[in-house]
Amino acid sequence: MDRAELTTDQVLKRDIPWETYMTTKLITGTCLQLLRRYDNRSESQRAVLLDDDGPAYVRVFVSILRDIFKEETVEYVLALIDEMLTANPKRAKLFHDKSLANEDTYEPFLKNCDFVTFRLLWKGNWFVQEKSCKILALIVSARPKTQDGVLSNGESSNSKKKFVTIDDVLRGLVEWLCAQLKKPSHPTRGIAIAISCLATLLKEPLVRSSFVQADGVKLLIPLISPASTQQSIQLLYETCLCVWLLSYYEPAIEYLATSRTLPRLVEVVKSSTKEKVMPCLLVLLKLAFKGAFGAQMVDLGLLQIVQSLKAQAWSDEDLLEALNQLDEGLKANIKKLSSFDKYKQEVLLGHLDWTPVHKDPMFWRDNISNFEENDFQILRVLITILDTSSDPRALAVACFDLSQFIQYHPAGRVIVNDLKAKERVMKLMNHENAEVTKNSLLCIQRLFLGAKYASFLQA
Repeated sequence: MDRAELTTDQVLKRDIPWETYMTTKLITGTCLQLLRRYDNRSESQRAVLLDDDGPAYVRVFVSILRDIFKEETVEYVLALIDEMLTANPKRAKLFHDKSLANEDTYEPFLKNCDFVTFRLLWKGNWFVQEKSCKILALIVSARPKTQDGVLSNGESSNSKKKFVTIDDVLRGLVEWLCAQLKKPSHPTRGIAIAISCLATLLKEPLVRSSFVQADGVKLLIPLISPASTQQSIQLLYETCLCVWLLSYYEPAIEYLATSRTLPRLVEVVKSSTKEKVMPCLLVLLKLAFKGAFGAQMVDLGLLQIVQSLKAQAWSDEDLLEALNQLDEGLKANIKKLSSFDKYKQEVLLGHLDWTPVHKDPMFWRDNISNFEENDFQILRVLITILDTSSDPRALAVACFDLSQFIQYHPAGRVIVNDLKAKERVMKLMNHENAEVTKNSLLCIQRLFLGAKYASFLQA
């Protein structure tokens, strides 16, 4: 059978030769007794055993995964653990019981010879990888907290044994999860399990920072898209949960603000199915009160979309509450956003259009010094648009704005020339679109003649 398609039920139907393992001293007599009690029992019978002596069974499972490498046996024990945690996720706390203070519960998953590596995650078949990831995520999340930080494993303070550190576990997990998002080991379940585990692990500050450092945020963005099947709706929900958790980490905020995250979220919200809309709304609600995001949301027309959704006959009170809060947040953003803030977001998003500010003399007089921020960032983006955009309207507006800067800034000609804009604008003078040709010509005229003659060229 293809091990990529194995199920837990199929694996648990196997007969494992525990007696042989005891004969070869791979397990102890005590382990064998516990296994005989637990193996091939009903879920209710196993539940009673775990309630009575859970840490002892965890010790047996961990020792088998550490000492036995036969694939069928490893799969079987992982299936036992998966079944146990699926039935009651709180049982993950058993792996951190005080009686296991001298057991390194992460070791079977992580250690191989003298260096830390994800033996089961990286080298196992898909069944082993999937179960190991799920189990590790639950165990890590259930670990006890202390006043001085976080305990790794059940490590006692006076233990001389070197344990796998929680930092090693979290960083290693992030590495594997990013690898799955880039190139899944399983064609249909690889990304799904990675996102599911991330949604659990991103509650950890170290996971957030490691994920951002691994450039993982960009791997989430393509997954934010309208969903049609139950599986894709679940994936969308968990992806939105990941973005929501990342929003608590400032470097992630910076990436999200400059990526296609918001346009994709807004695109999904345009659909009217509760299962699709709700997770995106919660993320948008979290981000709405952060300046850059609020401005983007306004520019993307989210207020009109939210008001349209509010007009529909929703029976879910939580959904209505989220819509109302987002509506209020967006209106508040509109009130506090200055005209330059709006203009800046329009430029940074590359969504240039003939909004009133472009031809408003008062806007340029009042805000011309703001163009000097971040080493003339806005000018540099306008020039980049000239190189990269295929939208005639955006090209025309960018040329016009550069000409406005030349007219209103005392050193406008020098600055625009220093930024190598002249060559880019001149290329557009032969553009097929008349609007682009007209405004590129205006920009070149102002570059050569200066602001003194601007009034003659305005027509």
